[in-house]
Amino acid sequence: MRVKICGLRSRAEVRAAVTAGASYGGLVFFPRSPRHLPLGDARWIVQAMPDGFTRVALTVNASNENLDRIVETIPLDMLQLHGAETPERVAEIRARYGLPVMKAIGVAEEQDLAVLPDYARVADQILIDARAPKDAALPGGNGVSFDWRLLSGRRWSVPWMLAGGLTPSNVAEAILTTGASQVDVSSGVEIAPGYKDPRLIAAFTAAALAAGGGGPRGSALDGSGVAV
Repeated sequence: MRVKICGLRSRAEVRAAVTAGASYGGLVFFPRSPRHLPLGDARWIVQAMPDGFTRVALTVNASNENLDRIVETIPLDMLQLHGAETPERVAEIRARYGLPVMKAIGVAEEQDLAVLPDYARVADQILIDARAPKDAALPGGNGVSFDWRLLSGRRWSVPWMLAGGLTPSNVAEAILTTGASQVDVSSGVEIAPGYKDPRLIAAFTAAALAAGGGGPRGSALDGSGVAV
């Protein structure tokens, strides 16, 4: 079981995630998000991430120019694409930067899963998130979930991660229902948009690891982009 804490905005939050046993730390580069980080701040925060803690940059429909600036400024282990990027765009980004790519897919009903095989052919990982409400300002981090039973018994050709409305109180049920071996949280461990609570990070990670059978925290990336 591996846990990703997304939207980290301070060294204290990084320390809380690492201490709790999370495997991934997500940095958001999307100005409309309350979790957005200026590149200068992100560079400072990344320095607090120890070796083996997978550093993930989340972007939304980013141009090559913006991605160039991020990759050139910050040492990263993975790019997370959280917009409307096509499979062709995912493949282009993966080839351009030589980094593992995680593609987020919004799900609200079974038919939303139909695109996953196309993305699985070009991405290193898939993040299955709740589809954003029509009036939402953000593509993710909205604190909403979906019917986890849609994922029960399903597997794809690349590793996948569950997100969307997860909290310390429901993550165990989500893992048991879906069979997920990786989970992602952002708003579910916040006391206000963009402000993580170390106690909630610890509680979420502990609940996820216990539901997944425990095990050591991830420490490196294997060839498929999975923290191991």
